[in-house]
Amino acid sequence: MLADVADLLTCPQCGSEAGSPLTLEGRTLHCPRGHSFDLARQGYVNLLTHAAPANADTADMVAARDRFLSSGAYAPIRDELARRVGTVRTVLEVGAGTGYYLAGCLGPATAAGGRGLALDISPAAARRAARAHPRIGAVVADTWAGLPVRSGSVDVLLAVFAPRNPAEFARVLAPQGRVLVALPLPDHLAELRAELGLLDIEADKESRLLAQFAGHLQPAGHVDVRFELTLSAPAAQDLVAMGPNAFHGRKRDSGADDVEAGPRTVTVAVRIRAFTRS
Repeated sequence: MLADVADLLTCPQCGSEAGSPLTLEGRTLHCPRGHSFDLARQGYVNLLTHAAPANADTADMVAARDRFLSSGAYAPIRDELARRVGTVRTVLEVGAGTGYYLAGCLGPATAAGGRGLALDISPAAARRAARAHPRIGAVVADTWAGLPVRSGSVDVLLAVFAPRNPAEFARVLAPQGRVLVALPLPDHLAELRAELGLLDIEADKESRLLAQFAGHLQPAGHVDVRFELTLSAPAAQDLVAMGPNAFHGRKRDSGADDVEAGPRTVTVAVRIRAFTRS
């Protein structure tokens, strides 16, 4: 619930540098300078200072992601993240989507009264994340515009196939905090990408990640999660429809609707990189 994480939030109108804390009174967040933000009926709050962009996840994309992840297809990724989070007080996930990974990480974290803050630029995603776990609070926010989160308040920050803002990540981390970034390796879903002509994974994706974080956070090791996954045609359709290929498919008339009947086996290959404060 948002009440569990309200003390982490700062006013987006005042800016993170001002650090104006938000307090929850009833169903409204207030800042000392008079700005206020009402909670939606579904329990999340919108702290965007601009309209959600056209490429924010749609309700259909969120529904596809929920079906796919709820099947357990990516459970090995979630389990590895949970092991690396361990027992902590506060976990923040940016680009949290349905809150699937964050909720999985709150299993061990709840031993310490753990709570999770899910940020996503999509209102549809925030609506779903607000229901993912009793101790998750969901907020609509733009990672690129600055996180509406108190400095030094986060023990572990997750970015799973999500936008990254290393300067902001470093700002919100507690002194001993960690960032866990999950990114696809070059052969991730290679079979499905070849079958459907989906977006390629950039060859220099990891080197760009390391360059992004240089000067903000220090690399602290990595682990690869690699396994084969057998997908039914509906599961493959959801996998395509839940991510950026949903937009790509509209432009190229290719994607989820092109999946042929019958199961197929695909490679899942993901690297989880850890970063700590410099």
